[in-house]
Amino acid sequence: MKILLVGGGGREHALAWKIQQSPLVTELVIAPGNAGTATLGRNVAVKADDIAGQVTLAQAEHPDLVVVAPDNPLALGLVDRLQAAGLRAFGPTAAAARIEASKAFAKEVMARGGIPTAESIIVDDYAAAERFVRAGGRPWVVKADGLALGKGVVVAETVEETLQALRAMLQEGVFGAAGARVVLEERLQGEEVSFLAFSDGGRVVPMLPAQDHKRLLDGDGGPNTGGMGAYAPVAAIGPELSTQLTTTVMQPAINTLAELGCPFVGVLYAGLMLTAGGPQVLEFNARFGDPETQVLLPLLASDLVEIMLACVAGRLAPDQVRWHEGSALGVVLAAPGYPAQPLSGGRIELPAELPPDTLLFHAGTAEQAGQLVVGGGRVLTAVGLGRSLEEARDRGYALADHINFAGRQLRRDIGWRGLRTADV
Repeated sequence: MKILLVGGGGREHALAWKIQQSPLVTELVIAPGNAGTATLGRNVAVKADDIAGQVTLAQAEHPDLVVVAPDNPLALGLVDRLQAAGLRAFGPTAAAARIEASKAFAKEVMARGGIPTAESIIVDDYAAAERFVRAGGRPWVVKADGLALGKGVVVAETVEETLQALRAMLQEGVFGAAGARVVLEERLQGEEVSFLAFSDGGRVVPMLPAQDHKRLLDGDGGPNTGGMGAYAPVAAIGPELSTQLTTTVMQPAINTLAELGCPFVGVLYAGLMLTAGGPQVLEFNARFGDPETQVLLPLLASDLVEIMLACVAGRLAPDQVRWHEGSALGVVLAAPGYPAQPLSGGRIELPAELPPDTLLFHAGTAEQAGQLVVGGGRVLTAVGLGRSLEEARDRGYALADHINFAGRQLRRDIGWRGLRTADV
């Protein structure tokens, strides 16, 4: 069968790598793809959020399945347009994808479904918001309601930082329409974990828990990024808690979306805070995470294409999703200037051969005059596999240290929480 994969980042390279392992697949087209996906299929230069262009491409290619990976084309209704054109697509409709595209809608879903989450208030007027914050006398987490490339969240440390973030979004319009409405959320304390699940619109089957590292610098310092690395599984979420999260978070979200007339087919991602009082949902995403995908898919023992087809057909079953033993850890190598102003064009030097039990996924890479060059903010993800998290960490960094480009940025402590737990 022929598959069209929409997207061009590290997540999409990992998806292409896993899709090509399926014996069902005879041809893979990636739009727009990157230098890494070009080795796995045929790249076509259509931007992921060019909805008309993607539909035209799909109609010309006649794929058996379209996999829509990034958030923006989902929010813009690419799946709806593909379905209207008579094509099968893996991913939620625009109505269902609102669980990510609108923080306010996500809060409504959580309230209706009885899903544990932080106290919050929705504001769209700065003066009213300022009065509310000053009266409370405590800092808040400030979230742009819409999609903001993973950068629309400010975890304020003080009341003044809260107000500064509110001014930036509501008055200065730093996120445009995405920040015209803001969710103020109480600050929770605990450990953040990514919990993803496949859904066919009625049933959910969880993946292994993963942990992302959002801050740019070691020790969780510096600005927020799209993610500087990840690892899986996470010891803090064992089988019992995984079952609990499936029944108290993921299934209620899927049930509520179905009740609202927008059944969710695809991958539902819950960003969780493991607090002293139990898990709380920070946010939902409507797709695979990045860089979580780069560490989850190497651990997936099942045929990903079979799982996607089961989701689209409404026949997902728990025994279809099986996992390898062991751990995976991914280290993101980012461009100089990332995340504020990443600089492109630098020449990338890769090892002639990858070390054993490692994988390399491209994200912001491009070919220029026969050379591999930096083409975006997050450039590559070096992944190590191992029987233990420590083994996976050592292999991931061994690969990362054999990759060079001017001004590269990487964290040296990916997996530190999991390694700390393992040492206890």
